[in-house]
Amino acid sequence: MSAGEKLRLGVLGSGKGSNLDAIFRGIHEFHLPAEVKVVASDVRDAGILAIGRSHRAHSKYVYPGESRAKLDPDSERNMVNLLQQEHVELVVLAGFMRIVGPQLLAAFPRRIINIHPSLLPKHRGLRAWEQALAAGDSVAGCTVHYVDEGVDTGDIIAQAEVDVLPGDTAESLHARIQEAEHALYPEVIGFFARERPFAG
Repeated sequence: MSAGEKLRLGVLGSGKGSNLDAIFRGIHEFHLPAEVKVVASDVRDAGILAIGRSHRAHSKYVYPGESRAKLDPDSERNMVNLLQQEHVELVVLAGFMRIVGPQLLAAFPRRIINIHPSLLPKHRGLRAWEQALAAGDSVAGCTVHYVDEGVDTGDIIAQAEVDVLPGDTAESLHARIQEAEHALYPEVIGFFARERPFAG
């Protein structure tokens, strides 16, 4: 990466976009050498799109098709085209609630990352903080990992631990895990921006 060149990000999400907000904060307040070129969502009125627009990123709803678990092939092709048109280098999943399909994986090999609210490989899937409480764990946390064809099965990049406190509820534990996510995700993106591990 030449001096002044920023890592071009595409961010996919389905919800309110708190991790995208943390990424923008890293860019604007802590000089994270990256720029968000695309924000895309499978939910028409998702908060993540409003956050993207507020930062003047190209923000677009992509019709997901009929499947509830993944994008339909045509929809996935539209997503790939959207990301490629903006020359995205790293695809960042921020609360994207669909399984990434073969077209995206082929277009961005080891260039798609996700953050999951558990210390993988424990507690894959939905509402992992509730799984941690039900299991009686003393430590929870979050994991940034590469995305593969499975659900939260890709190689681990980095983790942050969060203590499970006496009297924790699902809401209080989730809130602290999200705080850890908001610190960890920009840190990992900064590593990609500086080191370009996928270059060459």
